Amino acid sequence: MNFQYVAKNSIGERVKGKIEADNKESALQELEREKLFVIEIEETSVWNKDIVFAKRVHNKEFVLFLRQYATLIHAGIPISDSTKTMAKQTDNHTLKLALTDIDKQLDRGEPLSRAISKHPKLFPSLLVNMIKAGEASGKLDEILNEMADYFEKEYRNRQRIVSAMMYPSIVGIITLFLSIFLLVFIVPQFVGMFHSFGENIPPFTQFILNLSQIVGRYWWMLVLLLVGLILIYRILLKNESFAYRMDKLKMKLPFLGVLVHKGALVRFMTTLSTLVNSSVPILQSVEITEEVVENRVLKNVLVKVRKSLEVGESMTTPMKSHWAFPALVIQMIQIGEKTGTLDQMLMKAASFYEEEVEQLSTRIKTLIEPFMIIILTVIVGSIIAAVVVPMFSLFENIR
Repeated sequence: MNFQYVAKNSIGERVKGKIEADNKESALQELEREKLFVIEIEETSVWNKDIVFAKRVHNKEFVLFLRQYATLIHAGIPISDSTKTMAKQTDNHTLKLALTDIDKQLDRGEPLSRAISKHPKLFPSLLVNMIKAGEASGKLDEILNEMADYFEKEYRNRQRIVSAMMYPSIVGIITLFLSIFLLVFIVPQFVGMFHSFGENIPPFTQFILNLSQIVGRYWWMLVLLLVGLILIYRILLKNESFAYRMDKLKMKLPFLGVLVHKGALVRFMTTLSTLVNSSVPILQSVEITEEVVENRVLKNVLVKVRKSLEVGESMTTPMKSHWAFPALVIQMIQIGEKTGTLDQMLMKAASFYEEEVEQLSTRIKTLIEPFMIIILTVIVGSIIAAVVVPMFSLFENIR
């Protein structure tokens, strides 16, 4: 939330400004820390916000930033000076603005973890907590490098799943637009010909002709219906129960479901392993992993895992009775808990499933390619055949 304020500074001068905070109380506390006496404060509306056409921070830029930041800190350059250097050299406007603000907070004596936590859209809670752990252990440069590796690996895993889904999506869109093109522009050319000869039109051809008329006449209604369905779906996704069912459905889909399931497991194990390895308390690690994992099926189980740990039980107690966690994952976690090597066991299991995700994505792309080509051929071929086949009988009658 953004707030606009009027205040007096320590020498009594009237100052105006804007501040970003979770709520009004947090904004007031922040201004008090800056030794400002607030006269007036209000949340800025959408129309009062500064409109900035900023570039999105891509994964490669973010990973490069973390590595360069780690290098500067490892070289013994103070955090504030390192932040100033990174703010000057980055070309990304969004990142530059955030780093400039972080630098101001560092100059006021704020720790880096607190400063970046005020930019949650750019710096996820996982990174904030890892930096906090790095500040406590004095290994901030190592933590930043570790986080760069984490985000790089996560991006690679996500891309594998996206690339496996990309081909069927593209072929599906091509099939849809090609079918619409044939129905709207090609099929109507033959309607008059069929009627002029007065021949009996085969049922399937008549169905295609009727469909062509409907699409040609009411295409705008079909567009509105499609947009409406997308909007309804997005609204329904805000409902936890519906979102849970959708995540469960994705994990149960033929072919792609296994990929989504294992991809979610890799993210869960990699995140938890990274946190535990950095000495973040286990309860806090599980809580952060809940936010990072995104898949609501796993998230619901992790909530139960946290409650299980709070009463002194094993992490695996809620997992054993849930289909989303394979026996291998449960066994590795049990071994890790008993031997005190939970982070290592989780990382080994994550590496195993990561290889499976890579192999599965390649296999799915290989299998799904001919399948989608067959679907494209059948749909488009059926429309063409519905028009062409009756023409042969017409030509026979003419002869």
